Amino acid sequence: MSTRKIIILNGHPAPSSLSQSLCQTYQTAAEAGGHKVRYHDLSSMQFDIDYGQTGYQNVKPLEPDLAAFLSDLEWADHVVMATPMWWGAIPAKLKGVFDRALLPGRAFDTRNVNVLGLPAPMLTGKTARVLLTSDTPALWLRLIYGNAIKRIISSQILGFVGIKPTRFSSFAPATDAAEKTVLSWQRKVADLGARAA
Repeated sequence: MSTRKIIILNGHPAPSSLSQSLCQTYQTAAEAGGHKVRYHDLSSMQFDIDYGQTGYQNVKPLEPDLAAFLSDLEWADHVVMATPMWWGAIPAKLKGVFDRALLPGRAFDTRNVNVLGLPAPMLTGKTARVLLTSDTPALWLRLIYGNAIKRIISSQILGFVGIKPTRFSSFAPATDAAEKTVLSWQRKVADLGARAA
């Protein structure tokens, strides 16, 4: 397997979490496998999550943490993101990363649209792995909620800017998971990291 360039985003806003543990496990295994990794931790990123009402003609300058994230996203050929599912979606601060950093001219090209009027994606040639933690079992998430959070992440966020395919690994129920369960999840993530999958 060739060496991959991987960006990891721990999308949990707390300084310590299961998401962080999974990201660190993935990073350790990926680096041991010879892959290049750049890591971003949402809890330590400082930026205004509110895009505001200025429109794309007068956007806020990216804060250093967002600028570094976007630069590393452009550099990478594989994107790994861990996120909890809160109220059926991703945390507000994580949504703020996408609202603020995925901008025209860097993430998509509004001057080049397809027959449906959609802008051309500019972050193509990348794949993604999402480590999704929740208290909703994966079967329930699919049958009752139609995998809404997965469709939003894979199609309306990552896929929109050209990052695809997005594969998911679900870990649930997460809140009171037993230690042996967490260890089994970490082994699964370590295997993904070793393979840069």
